Amino acid sequence: MIKTFIESDCEILVSTMNQSSLDFLLQMFPLRHFSNYNILIINQSKTNTLSSEFPSVRVINSLDVGLSKSRNLAIENAIEKILLIADDDVIYQKDFIEKIITAHNKFSKATIVNFCAIKEDGICLKKYPRGSRSELDTKEILNISSIEITINKEKLDSVGIRFDENFGLGSNFEMGEEAVFLFDLKDKDQCIAFEDQVIVKHEGLTSSDKIEDLHRYYIYGAIIRRVLMKNGVFWLLVKIFFDIKQKKIKISSFFKAIDNANKGRKKIEAINYGK
Repeated sequence: MIKTFIESDCEILVSTMNQSSLDFLLQMFPLRHFSNYNILIINQSKTNTLSSEFPSVRVINSLDVGLSKSRNLAIENAIEKILLIADDDVIYQKDFIEKIITAHNKFSKATIVNFCAIKEDGICLKKYPRGSRSELDTKEILNISSIEITINKEKLDSVGIRFDENFGLGSNFEMGEEAVFLFDLKDKDQCIAFEDQVIVKHEGLTSSDKIEDLHRYYIYGAIIRRVLMKNGVFWLLVKIFFDIKQKKIKISSFFKAIDNANKGRKKIEAINYGK
């Protein structure tokens, strides 16, 4: 394996809101002081201004609202080769930078390498693929969370893909920005890999967990219209039957889920195509 990247090539892109102090970074990086890492913080706030006295920690204060806008601003202003998507409520695990760099050297053709996250009890955040994978299928891509994503910036910039700002917290559709981003890359024949290594912990409910189950179908309808037009109905039915099996929704909610998905589909069509 040719070692193209080294640990100092990694930059952590943190999206946050209304911060006036860097103290939140202490919880994110409990094993080493945060100043040991290259960090770019996007602080979205109309009231609080954040600053940094550490050369390794850069801050951009933005008046914009929306998680995808924050992600895109971070990517545009990132200066290192390997980028780690981060939220302000996660905790990075032992040797996470080493794992990321090793994986990008291993998957040298990959634009994206995804990793594992754990809950506060040490259990995996979700069901992950077994072992390393140089490519992921549709179901696996739909299951990816942003805090698991690392990016080869040069490869990303070569195809000009960014997060769709219609998706993500603070936008028209409160989740799904990761899936849309990754499918846009897949459409450009970019390699999306997976490394079976834990890099981060997320305690408590995720943002998507807080969204009411049937409302998810409104968002999911928009996602599948945006990225899975040919097979959208199939993947919608797969999700519904899976959620019924997992008792997330009742069988009696089947048609309500379909109706919500159709409303989401029509909304994204109106936004993108003026329908």
